[in-house]
Amino acid sequence: MELRYLTAFVAVAEELHFGRAAKRLQMAQPPLSQQIRQLERELGVQLFERNTRSVRLTSAGESFLEPARAVLDDVDTAVRAAKAAGRGEYGRVTVGFAGASSHESLPLLTRAVRAAHPGLDLVMLGQTYANVALAKVADGSLDLGFVRLPVNQPGVETRVIEVEELICALPTDHPLAQQDRIRIEQLADEPFVSFPANAGSTLRDALVKACVSAGFNPRVVQEAPDSYTILALVAAGVGVTLTLTSCQHIQQTGLVYRPLEGDPIRMHAALAWRTDNSSAALRTVLGIAEEALPTPDSADQR
Repeated sequence: MELRYLTAFVAVAEELHFGRAAKRLQMAQPPLSQQIRQLERELGVQLFERNTRSVRLTSAGESFLEPARAVLDDVDTAVRAAKAAGRGEYGRVTVGFAGASSHESLPLLTRAVRAAHPGLDLVMLGQTYANVALAKVADGSLDLGFVRLPVNQPGVETRVIEVEELICALPTDHPLAQQDRIRIEQLADEPFVSFPANAGSTLRDALVKACVSAGFNPRVVQEAPDSYTILALVAAGVGVTLTLTSCQHIQQTGLVYRPLEGDPIRMHAALAWRTDNSSAALRTVLGIAEEALPTPDSADQR
């Protein structure tokens, strides 16, 4: 059964006049009459009683009217949904992020997306460390990832959303806690708490690189999967760590943060996505992110 037959039937049923129905459908009356007759043949019932003076629905026509309207409404809804999805107003975007360092940027993005397009579904995948997020974006299993520069992955595009600095976190009763700033060399003999070595954490990589540059290999005595747990262990006196300025919102009894002496060690947080990802929903989210998470003026994306 063709949809145009249902459209013709509903128009005639609502107008109860073939001439007015044909004008409403912007077609000639003879083809409209042919469509009604074809529909009646397919159904095997008469839908209208008509003569030269009037048109009225038969009992079969009255029974058929509401289901026919429902079908046309469903088709209209499906068409509008498809067009909205094509414009990026509906759809699903998978987002990978890791813990504490995205505690400000992630809610800003999700709230902005929800306010602009409630039909967009953001699927959030936590504890996806930066290197893992980058790999998953590259292989197509993630649409969008919170990563850190540098990114040298072919086919992946990035945009900086935050510039962070490495700082020291240590117990309040630690002798170095009395200093305003910490030299990394002073941590040479300290036990460290950090992310697992093979978890894909760029912060773990930065910690090791900073210590090696200062002339020693950090002695990691305890590993933990997220910054909240790491800093709780530091507060408990298990060791010290190097963390990011974006984690300073974590305030616990027994924990202090101190800046590092010397040139700041900066890390650039960024969004990453595949350049060939054709998802209209992703493009919409990226557009919203440009306003919700603008690139800082101080960012150097090289």
